[in-house]
This record gives sequence, C-alpha cells and structure tokens, in this order.
Amino acid sequence: MFKIAVFLKPYRKEVILGPIFKLLEAILELLLPTIVALIVNNGIGGQDSAYVYRMGGLMLLMSLLGFGCSMVCQYYAARASQGFGTSLRNKMFKHISSLSYAELDTFGTPSLINRITSDVNQLQLAVAMLIRLVVRAPFICIGAIIMSMVLDFRLSLILLAATPVFGVILYFIITRSSPLYRKYQQKLDHLALVLSENLSGIRVIRAFAEARREKQRFNEASDDLTATAIRVGRISAWLGPMTTLVVNAAIIAILWAGGIHIDAGRLSQGEIIAFINYVTQILLALIVVSNLVILFTKAASSANRVNEVLAAETSISDEGNGALPVMEAAASAISFEHVSFGYNKTGELALQDISVVINRGETVGLIGSTGSGKSTFVNLIPRFYDAVEGEVRVGGVNVKEYRLDQLRSLIGIVPQKALLFTGTIADNLRWGKQNATKEELMQAAVVAQADEFIRKLPEGLDTLVARGGLNLSGGQKQRLTIARAVVGTPPILILDDSSSALDFATDAALRRALKESSRDMTVLLVSQRVSTVRQADQIIVFEEGRIVGKGSHQELLENCGVYQEICQSQLSSEEAGQ
Repeated sequence: MFKIAVFLKPYRKEVILGPIFKLLEAILELLLPTIVALIVNNGIGGQDSAYVYRMGGLMLLMSLLGFGCSMVCQYYAARASQGFGTSLRNKMFKHISSLSYAELDTFGTPSLINRITSDVNQLQLAVAMLIRLVVRAPFICIGAIIMSMVLDFRLSLILLAATPVFGVILYFIITRSSPLYRKYQQKLDHLALVLSENLSGIRVIRAFAEARREKQRFNEASDDLTATAIRVGRISAWLGPMTTLVVNAAIIAILWAGGIHIDAGRLSQGEIIAFINYVTQILLALIVVSNLVILFTKAASSANRVNEVLAAETSISDEGNGALPVMEAAASAISFEHVSFGYNKTGELALQDISVVINRGETVGLIGSTGSGKSTFVNLIPRFYDAVEGEVRVGGVNVKEYRLDQLRSLIGIVPQKALLFTGTIADNLRWGKQNATKEELMQAAVVAQADEFIRKLPEGLDTLVARGGLNLSGGQKQRLTIARAVVGTPPILILDDSSSALDFATDAALRRALKESSRDMTVLLVSQRVSTVRQADQIIVFEEGRIVGKGSHQELLENCGVYQEICQSQLSSEEAGQ
C-alpha cells in the first residue's frame, strides 16, 4: 500500500490536519469519564447541585467541541479519499492505455475493469478510515489504559493482561483472511468475465438456445464467489465476538476486584464508574480496530492488484526522439526483413522469417486460411506488437524509431470487428480527422460506399449511434469504420477483413473507389475472399505463419498450390482463369 501512498501527496494538509482534529475529539472524549467521577464524588456525594450543573455544562461544551472536531476531520477525510481515488483511477487509466496488446491480453478486460473500479473504491474507503479512525482508535485504547492507571494502577493491570490476548486474536484473523481476500478478488474477476461474455453474446446465446447452460455457468461462478465470501465472513465474524468476550471478561474481573477495593476504602464509587467507562471506551475502540483490520486486509489485497497494473511495463516502448524521421522518397512504403513473431515467448511462432516489400501506392491483398498469420502481419506495422526477430520498416525507417503517435498517424486501420462509439455518425468519423468538415466526412463516406444509407437517415451525419452501433447493420458499421479510416487520407490504409459483411457488388465498388480516391495511398486488403484480393497489384499468400506465395492473381494460379486450392474452393474454373 505504501507504493500508492504517493497519490496522497497533494492532500498532505488533509492527511495531517484530519487526524489532529480527530485526536482532539479523542482527548475530549477521554476526559469525560473523569469528569463523571468528579460529579459523582464531589457533586452528588457532597450534595452540591451547583457543582453538578457547572461540570454538566463543561461536559456539554466538550461534547460540542468534539462534534465540531469530528465534522472537520470528516470533511478532510472525504476530500483526501475522493481526490486520492480520482488521481489513482486517472493514473491507472492512462497507464492501461499505454500498455500493448500483449499486456492487455495478460490481465484481461474484466479484471482491469474490476481493478480500476472495485479495488480503487476499496482503497478510497481505506484512506478515509485511515484519516478518521486509525489514529483515534489506538489513541482511545492507549489513553483509556493510561487514565485507568492514573485512577488505580492495580486494576489497570487487568487491562494490560488482556492486551496480548487481543493481539493473538488479531494475528489469527489476519493470517487466515488475507489469502482468502485475494482469492475472492480473483473469483470476482472470473464472475465479471462470465457476465461480460453473456451480456455481449446474448444474441448468440439465444440463437443457439443455450440460455439455460449459460445461467448454470453464471450460477456456478456466482456460487464459487459466494462460498469464498462466506469463508472470509466466517473467519472475520470471530473478531467481534472474541474482542467483546475478552473485554467483558476484563470488565467482570475489574468489577470483582473493584468491589474489594471499595469495601476496603481504597477506591470511591465515582472512580469505579469512571474505570468502567474507560473499559467501555476500550471495548468500542477495539471493535473499531477489529473492523479496521478487516478493512485494511481487503485494502492490502486491492493495493497489490492495483500495483500489479501500475508495475506492468509495456513491451512496446515509445522510443522515438520526438522528431519525425525523414522518410526516404524512393523507399518502399512497408518492408519486412526476416521478421518472426510469437504471442507467447515460449510458444509457437505466429510468423516465421517473413521478408516482403510493399511499394508506395500499391494495393496488396493478404490471403490465407484462418490462423495463417494475416492479421498478425498487419498488427506489426503500427506496432500493436513488436517483432521477436527482424525489422519492420515504414517509409524506409524502422518503426521503433517513430514515436507511437507519429507512426500511427501515418496508418489508417479498419479492424476485423467493426466498433463504433456512442455519439453521432459525424463524431465517429472524426476519429480519423478531428477537424474534418461535413463535406470531407461525406467524401469519405462516398469512398466507403456509406453515403447512400447516411443520406436516407432523417438526421444524416448527426444520427446518434447506439452503444456498439446496435442500431446499424453489420454492413453499415463496416462501411462507417472504413470511412473513419479514409477521412484522414493516411499514406497507408489497412483493411483487416473489414468487408466481410458487404455484398460482392458493394465490395467491388469500395475497392474501385479506394483506388481512384488516392493513387498514392498504399492499401493492404486482408481477406479470405479471392474476389476481394484478385485485382490487387500484389497478392501475398500465408500458410501457417509463412509466406508461401507472392505475385499477381495469374502468377499465383500458375505457381502457388495453396492459392490454387483457395481459388478452387471459391471460384469456378472459368472465374479463376479470368
């Protein structure tokens, strides 16, 4: 937890003054039993009503001052905890955004969401309790013991004897509950994963009539989480009763010994009442300490999970020096030089010894079976991943010499999954160019073959897009994502199987419009359709992470067996030869 304490630095005043005001309240509270003893001994015992009223007024004044101090501390605790949580969430979000696909895949989306919400909320609560109670509760315990020692040292030894017993109880609870809290958070991540898959895949679940099985899967994850929570609860539930038992046993011993002292005349009635009040204060403070132990055990588990995220270093370091490298005019747009890549360093390579040159203005088709390495190939160009071996160059410059924002500004990408954000169609298209005019947006829509359906919408470009684009068809979403990439007129455009939902006529019109709109643009078409790539200037054929063929459609038909098999499975003999 100390590693994330740095986020409390802007709130040093609140962290210091808050406990001070709480300490003042505790001091006033500790004085009250002594005043009660004076009232009993001097006021009631001496039948002096004026003394009782004076001391009663003093108690009222002290109570009001204590209430004021408590409210000031509460205000400081709220400011510090909420500010701490906001800063920590912002830092986590910024750090997560800087991680590469490899680290994001390792953590998983549901786990990251839980860490930035549930775990940070737990830490916020811990900070608030740190300011409000961490100083007060121990001070009340120690202060009450000291005050009781002032009243009667021999009786106070009973309280001192109870202290190590309470320490043993705390140790027992902490050592057994801490591992369970970590397991609880992991199972909460698993439940979030199951829930996320169910909500995002609800259409598929209903289409296959698998709602019952998914309910059972969710119930199993929920029951597993519940079982762990119950185990934690059973252990934590011992703390309160055991604390109460120890303190009440101490009270009984004090009453028994105190009665002997009163009979012997060594202790007054007021002093024994004050003594019992101090023991009661200790009991209440120990119950607070018990709850704080549980709270901070949870917070420690959350802090470890947050630190895991903040300590994760991206495998894609932004090594650029800030100055845009000078791209050689005669250089190829993209080149791979003996590139190999694997998602797992100890696992099988997804790409093996890839060497290829793509010239400026070329339209290149990438084709191959599922899992052959096409998407992995294009993901290395914008440095979503880094090659294990070899070099990837853009404009004759190694991609590692660019700053990431500079490199990615040269590349327009349309991913396999068409993802749109809430907002208007215009808002989504402007991701490609922030200051694009409506004319530029419509021009990009014309290239992407999206202008026709946009004009038919009542509000046109100002039509609102539902979450995930649920109010649009698959083909409409794909065309909008293509328009989003085209509007910025990037030197390199990557279409990663982004026309799978388009009919053949629209697909052909899209390719013609791309060719005509910018003859200097280098276009990479990733597809499993021969019809999509056959007119490309160059076709690259992938098979099991290797390039098994390069050339035009006719050249590959003559000398590439894998391409021939793909054509035979999709085209008639007459179509293949055209």
